[in-house]
Amino acid sequence: MRHLNELDERIVHVLAEDARRSYAEIGAEVGLSAPAVKRRVDRLRAEGAITGFTVRVDPAALGWETEGYIEMYCRSKTSPRDIHRALSRYPEVASASTVTGDADAIVQVFASDMRHFERVLERIAGEPFVERTKSVLVLSPLLRRYSAGPPA
Repeated sequence: MRHLNELDERIVHVLAEDARRSYAEIGAEVGLSAPAVKRRVDRLRAEGAITGFTVRVDPAALGWETEGYIEMYCRSKTSPRDIHRALSRYPEVASASTVTGDADAIVQVFASDMRHFERVLERIAGEPFVERTKSVLVLSPLLRRYSAGPPA
């Protein structure tokens, strides 16, 4: 996949902020006509630079106001695909990434309360490939720029 040029990046950033904006609104912001924006978005989708459109839900709207991070330490030969497959079954998992350092992965979890977080932690720790976990709870989020994944 090729890297995005500056104009495509600007379009993607506008879409990442609000994918419901019209092509005319996006065009007004980036200096293109609505049809030109649509052509670029269609091309970006065809090339795989834009993989889809989704809804971002505030976890608090689900009653999930407790946030924490779980470091996962896995048995050797555990693949990222195995970790992904297991964690995708947990609706409480907002994001998960393999990381450098001692841990194999870090997992962001939202839960309704401490007990709910503890149950999720216990279930993740019970996965057959997990040797141990270490967790921290968020007291106050200080800065959030992107809801999930890297910036577009």
